[in-house]
Amino acid sequence: MATLRRQIVAMGGGGFSMEPDNPLLDRYVIKQARRENPSVCFFPHATDDSVRYVFNFYKAFTRLDARPTYLSLFTPPTADLESFIMDQDVIYVGGGNTKSMLALWREWQLDAILKKAYHNGTVLTGLSAGANCWFQECSTDSIPGRIGVLPCLGIVEGSFCPHYDGEPNRRPTLHRMIGEGRMIPGFAADDGAAAHFIDDKLSHAVSSRPLAKVYRVFRSGNQVQETAVETQFLGAQ
Repeated sequence: MATLRRQIVAMGGGGFSMEPDNPLLDRYVIKQARRENPSVCFFPHATDDSVRYVFNFYKAFTRLDARPTYLSLFTPPTADLESFIMDQDVIYVGGGNTKSMLALWREWQLDAILKKAYHNGTVLTGLSAGANCWFQECSTDSIPGRIGVLPCLGIVEGSFCPHYDGEPNRRPTLHRMIGEGRMIPGFAADDGAAAHFIDDKLSHAVSSRPLAKVYRVFRSGNQVQETAVETQFLGAQ
């Protein structure tokens, strides 16, 4: 029996909600699943506009080689959420408020279930809040008017910053927080770029936009440095 790979695809931004006419990242995620025509379960828990978000998810993924479904925590499909989640090939988490989403997950014990699914071969993916959540810490604007540090699930070591090129305050704020020791080193991803972790380590990076990149961001002495990860543009294939 083949060994199951533990996989996380963390998008700085992109996917169906940000690039509805560019399915490159979503197709990439589907190809990483453990079987063809995989079940892809969408988690819209970071937003208060879940109806629109779920509609757009179905609109996008019914056009792809996948079987879409979603998890509502207001009208759950079953009392046995663990079995429901463990049956999924891909868990796709949408963007929004990371802090509120994690609080909701912990109340429903989804944090423990998602870690179990990860070790069982379910691909975990998402953008923005849906990427932040997998790391030890993240850069988040969950509290209006400021970008701060938030502890997350800790499945992947290090921190994560989304929208690295898409929001002007993201890069300088991240450098300042790491430089001041308020945030641990980690990764940052532009909109349209994704970091693919396999068995807990960064394997490679891909993008749906030619210039989008993933970066390692760390402190060296008194300076904060960033190193671009070689990022494969999926449209070049």
